[in-house]
Amino acid sequence: MRLAIYYILLVFTMGLASCYEPPKTVEAKKPRIFPEYHEALDEIIRSKDGVIRGVDLNSRVELITKTETKEPSEVAHDYLYFEYDIDSTTNYSVAYILQKDSLDEVEVQINCNDLDLSTRLFSDLQTYYEKKLPNPTEDKGYIVYNCFEGQRKPFVVSLTDNSTPTKGIINLVIYRDK
Repeated sequence: MRLAIYYILLVFTMGLASCYEPPKTVEAKKPRIFPEYHEALDEIIRSKDGVIRGVDLNSRVELITKTETKEPSEVAHDYLYFEYDIDSTTNYSVAYILQKDSLDEVEVQINCNDLDLSTRLFSDLQTYYEKKLPNPTEDKGYIVYNCFEGQRKPFVVSLTDNSTPTKGIINLVIYRDK
């Protein structure tokens, strides 16, 4: 009789053990910053604050290094350079040029092996800055957005598509209007 109870308990325990399913890890998706644009812009522009990546011109080095998610690839007296991969086909770099410990210029270069994606990113950047700084001018392939309003000092955003037949290259330069 005891042996039968042991067998029943053993079968019952094995039945319970076979029903155990380890908890599934659900990777929480980050909320989109710019849902109306390609998701790569969430990574490149990063924030609706500032002129780009949450920083404004005249920002100090401490704010820039705090805002970036990794250590710079290159560091010089008045220069910080960062490189990032978005995926296997797209990467970008951000160079911060400083003057007297104050941000004077930001240069972003986006490289993409998918020409359709490169065209989409260029179009999205163009639309983003048109909404932020209306009335752009176009000159020799450069799209130039000027900011003269508000309490900010005047600055210029220059957007260029320097793509080749095999590679998409987009350049974005933000600098003080002098």
